[in-house]
Amino acid sequence: MVVSSGIVEILFGLAILFIVRKRKAVGIALAIFLVLVFFGNLSQYMNEINAFVLNTDTKRLIRLFFQPLLILWALWSTNVFNSKKY
Repeated sequence: MVVSSGIVEILFGLAILFIVRKRKAVGIALAIFLVLVFFGNLSQYMNEINAFVLNTDTKRLIRLFFQPLLILWALWSTNVFNSKKY
């Protein structure tokens, strides 16, 4: 699951780079995806599930604090907060 979600994140990144006309829509879709992944990360923390280098509660907790930043970055970098169409 972790690998497949990583692949999806890479595909979203490529879409942001190459699908310029739909960049805002891709940014919104990526933000929604990252919100959904957040709940998986939360479950991983609460159930003490190890994945890759996330093998302690501290590491899993720190990741939870970075997820909202990634969501905001996805929206900001695709100009979603700007009401003007570009």
